Amino acid sequence: MANNLRQAAEQIVSAIGGKENIASATHCVTRLRFALHDEKKVKKEELESIDLVKGSFSTNGQFQVVIGQGTVDKVFNEMVNLTGIGKSTKEETKAAAEKNLNPLQRAIKTLADIFIPILPAIVTAGLLMGINNILTGPGIFYDEKSVVEVHTQWKDFAGIINLIANTAFVFLPGLIGWSAVRRFGGSPLLGIVLGLMLVHPELLNAWGYAEAKAAGEIPTWNLFGFDVEKVGYQGQVLPILIASYVLAKIEVFLTKRVPDSIKLLVVAPVSLLITGFLAFIAIGPITFTIGNAITDLFTGIFDAVPVIGGLIYGAFYAPLVITGMHHTFLAIDLQLIGSIGGTFLWPIVALSNIAQGSSALAMMFATKDEKLKGLSLSSAISAYLGITEPAMFGVNLRFRYPFFAAMTGSAIAAIFITLNKVMAPSIGVGGLPAFFSIVPEKWVPFFIGMGIAIIVPFVLTFVFAKYKKN
Repeated sequence: MANNLRQAAEQIVSAIGGKENIASATHCVTRLRFALHDEKKVKKEELESIDLVKGSFSTNGQFQVVIGQGTVDKVFNEMVNLTGIGKSTKEETKAAAEKNLNPLQRAIKTLADIFIPILPAIVTAGLLMGINNILTGPGIFYDEKSVVEVHTQWKDFAGIINLIANTAFVFLPGLIGWSAVRRFGGSPLLGIVLGLMLVHPELLNAWGYAEAKAAGEIPTWNLFGFDVEKVGYQGQVLPILIASYVLAKIEVFLTKRVPDSIKLLVVAPVSLLITGFLAFIAIGPITFTIGNAITDLFTGIFDAVPVIGGLIYGAFYAPLVITGMHHTFLAIDLQLIGSIGGTFLWPIVALSNIAQGSSALAMMFATKDEKLKGLSLSSAISAYLGITEPAMFGVNLRFRYPFFAAMTGSAIAAIFITLNKVMAPSIGVGGLPAFFSIVPEKWVPFFIGMGIAIIVPFVLTFVFAKYKKN
């Protein structure tokens, strides 16, 4: 077995251009991750013909080789011993890979680095909100009544679940502030304080802003003759993102120049004070307006031409994953949830993931290659649970037509649920369990959309595979 692992490591190193082409290397649970000097030197066909390799793809400047859980670490150790490149951390490999990115890719990667760390909290909140929806949604188990209306002893139980679930969204700026300031090189603790400051109870709640404005009852501060609105930014993304960048840069600037003896008294207080004033005077009002404009743009498109909106987003979400640009839409989802109470984009994401899984599953039935069968099954299960990269890069893109079949099924399903105004009050697991995060009254059209995303890609892929074979 050891000889086989060493031989596989030798073959992998040779196929990716030799050890001199490796700038940095690490591994995750299932994949080897490389930052390469020149990805053009990779011999894809030779690489994917290796028995232990189940697929490969490039994303965010990293070239990744799918090996599988339990084996990848052994192959990596053999590769380290063979090449002498040394083990790198994931952060070091990411930093090396970032040199291969253009400015747009770096901007997208920055958003990914900010939002991915807080995603577990958001997904957990979404699942808990799903449980609350089941308990409080009328007509699910009883005619025109909810579970808590029929069984009143469960009312407070559901109330506590709702409080736990809502916490991540109520204090979303605190989560983003922690992650963003850390990404921009500042103190994460100050990021948390900045985020919580923007949702302080003394401020007018952002969700009541429109009503207060219509009534002419928006509270203000008077700063030397200028009125500054005392408005919070609950559920808002842009204000805390920009403010976090400003905070981190001020903190870094002061840290380099203030003597160590007085840093504790100067750096954090001055950074937070300046950023706080800028946030309420300029950053908040400007970005709040921009955020609402983005919300109006997307809601306007999907309200006016839902077929076009569903078709475009459903068909092209998977290609966005290839480029990494899909991470930018997480911010838009959160903005929609904060502004209108739910997102119509995320349910389409869930169906796109399911469609990719269905195409991969069809390949398992269409091929006689045992290695491809195993990869197709494992990657289909992964996609059905919301992780599509193994299915997309290991199977569907490799043969192309399964990927286009998945795009087709996803687009049709997206059109259907968009026409039926399916909404998710939160983000959850982007696969088969996604229905937990859909408002209960829209479960039926979502399940129909899910059926379309399962059947259409499977049938198209299977038929085309047999056609090509014949």
